[in-house]
Amino acid sequence: DDKGNVFFGLYDCQTRQNEHLYTFEKDLEVVSCSVNSERTLLAASLVQSTIERGRNELQPGSKCLTLLVEIHPVNNVKVLKAVDSYNWVQFLYPYVESHPLPENHLLLISEEKYIEQFHIQVTQEDGNKVVIKNSGHLSRDRIAEDFVWAQWDVPDQRLYYIDLKKSRSILKCIQFYADESFNLMFEVCLDISLSDSGFKLVNFGCDCRQYQEKLSKHPTLCVFTNHTGSLCVCYSPRCASPEQITYSVFYIHKGHSKTFTAALGSAGSHLTKGVTFLNLDHYVAVYLPGHFLHLLNIQHPDLICHSLFQTGNNEMVDMLPHGSLQSLSQSLVLDCCSGRLYRAFLNQSYLLCFLWNTSRDCEKMAALHCVLSCGRGPRFLEGQIIQWVSEKASACHSFDLIQEFLIASSYWSVYPKTSNVDKLLPYSSVLTWNIEIPGITLVTEDIELPLMKVHSFKGYWEKLNSNLEYVKYTKPHLHYNNSVVRREWHNLISEEKTGKRRSTAYVRNILDNAIKVISNLETRNSEPRLTPLLQEEDNHQRLLIGLMVSELQDHLLRHLQGVEKKKIEQMVLSYVSKLLDVICCILETIWRKHNLHSCVLHFNRQGSAGEFAVFHIMTRILEATNSLFLPLPPGFHTLHTILGVHCLPLHNLLHYIDSGVLLLTETAVTKLMKDLDNTEKNEKLKFSIIVRLPPLIGQKICRLWDHPMSSNIISRNHVTWLLQNYKKQPWNSMIDKSSFRVEFLPLNYFVEILTDIESSNQALCAFEGHDNVDAEFVEEAALKHTTMLLGL
Repeated sequence: DDKGNVFFGLYDCQTRQNEHLYTFEKDLEVVSCSVNSERTLLAASLVQSTIERGRNELQPGSKCLTLLVEIHPVNNVKVLKAVDSYNWVQFLYPYVESHPLPENHLLLISEEKYIEQFHIQVTQEDGNKVVIKNSGHLSRDRIAEDFVWAQWDVPDQRLYYIDLKKSRSILKCIQFYADESFNLMFEVCLDISLSDSGFKLVNFGCDCRQYQEKLSKHPTLCVFTNHTGSLCVCYSPRCASPEQITYSVFYIHKGHSKTFTAALGSAGSHLTKGVTFLNLDHYVAVYLPGHFLHLLNIQHPDLICHSLFQTGNNEMVDMLPHGSLQSLSQSLVLDCCSGRLYRAFLNQSYLLCFLWNTSRDCEKMAALHCVLSCGRGPRFLEGQIIQWVSEKASACHSFDLIQEFLIASSYWSVYPKTSNVDKLLPYSSVLTWNIEIPGITLVTEDIELPLMKVHSFKGYWEKLNSNLEYVKYTKPHLHYNNSVVRREWHNLISEEKTGKRRSTAYVRNILDNAIKVISNLETRNSEPRLTPLLQEEDNHQRLLIGLMVSELQDHLLRHLQGVEKKKIEQMVLSYVSKLLDVICCILETIWRKHNLHSCVLHFNRQGSAGEFAVFHIMTRILEATNSLFLPLPPGFHTLHTILGVHCLPLHNLLHYIDSGVLLLTETAVTKLMKDLDNTEKNEKLKFSIIVRLPPLIGQKICRLWDHPMSSNIISRNHVTWLLQNYKKQPWNSMIDKSSFRVEFLPLNYFVEILTDIESSNQALCAFEGHDNVDAEFVEEAALKHTTMLLGL
């Protein structure tokens, strides 16, 4: 305060209040302070003013005092250190039950480049009074020596520090445990330049003003971890150029580093502060106020397009405070100038607005993944993303937006459910990215992997070790793809055409998988769907869905060790259901936007602008799924064909069919035959469709069309079927002309041969269910066809 008193308080983030702990009525400045978990002991390191230094009652002549104070209630003060070098203090917070600890542990970090751990035994006197036991002699351990940088990780109770060996920077980590033990977990060499004369601490409290000036001359360095087993070291050297700034991120869990160089432009000459690194769970934010904000994807850092880079004085870059920022645990950010504490997070609503407004493909890609990484938000937010995808599907030129959204949505739907999924499921449809991102360049280098110092791992360390093992031994990567599904599906379809189908149990199991997915899909929506999907058998798509479920289950069971089979089955069900649900939702969004109704399903009408929009988006969906061989909702091809007939001229329609864009389903063609009359235009359409049908479906459809052309096709198929195994034999009988309606010897002779074959043992079975097709039917069809050709 204005009288020179120093007050210690503890801020409660829930109540937003300060709890007063202790007051020094001295003209002192605080270097560091810490309170134990029971709030009974306060450790403080203080710098005396010039006036007070000569007359200090406790230890005259020393510059820095490190004190241990009993504060429950306020009682004794013990001097831990009284030296001319700065000290920092930090109580350990081991995770224990609510009972008070018999012993507290305090780290003391000295500017003389060593770290000690004090063991402080406490006892209760006179009821609740807590005092230090054996305060005359506190036992201590030397934890580290000769280090140039250190960082304290509060929630996980880890100490990171760097020492220099032969001019190499060696990062080490000590893990403290609740049972009072600690382990050196790993050490790794980093290619960074740290002067052995320098000294820098991170997360040991806010330093006094004089020391802040001293620290500002040093590089920025910090370590970030998250629950997935990631370990990132962020480093920015002193800025040597006013035109650009360089920073590096060592993705130690991935085995490589990336060094970025960002252009500052004309504003670079006003640069007074270095970059700030902020931990945002799946992302690390690199922030330079007024210049840029770079959201780095730490889980999938391989492609620069998966990280969002923003420059200039725009709203996103200016969201964070412009003062000196310090990143604390759990996304907390301390503004050292104002003393305010913030919690930083990715704002889905803002990112959605950004998606609508940005024109760069790289920013669309990165922002889309940022939005999805924020978690499964309210349904309306996902609806907004789907609306954006539906309307901007044609606006991306560097990648397929629908394809990317399908893969990313399915990935994020199962990602939180188990670890290591990021190594086994595709994160993106884009495998390479060669397009430059304006304002930034990068260099990627392989780095040494950490040398682990322990052999038994739990929790975070188990996940980190798993990541490192994957980098060491897994070549190529294990990401799932549908190549096996593609091959097996084509085999099943070929067997269906030839009539050779493998065991019924195998096929039934595949179709049962599809039934589970469709059932799960139908329960996802509380509102009924307007689009006519999932309403027909569509055996081919059901086979594809079931095969994907089966192959994906096998893939995960092979590589996810220790995960229950039932959990994997549920995960696969969610993944494939999400994939199909996204397709349904895209179509539903366009359908509702144009207010389409069930009358769309009738062929005897012209297509509207709304139908053309749905047809266009369905074509884009088909293109997106075909290259990855992903399944479609049953009924998709039928609806696509109906809309194609409505919207396309005949020659375009036939081109779409011949090139495989439109797939003729039995359901769609059956409706076409029933809905359309036999006008000249419709006859031309029907005949063009029938001749393009597979033989089995074509024979069924011809029976529905009462037309000479249909009879002609049926007759040709019947004759082909009869004669395919016919062996010519001597013919002795004379033709009785009186038995034929027309005296035309070639036709008479041919019909008699057919009649003879039909009555022989070669034709015991009816032709594909056409009980009424015989030689007489063929004769009548031939005469009608000839009559038409001659114009009689």
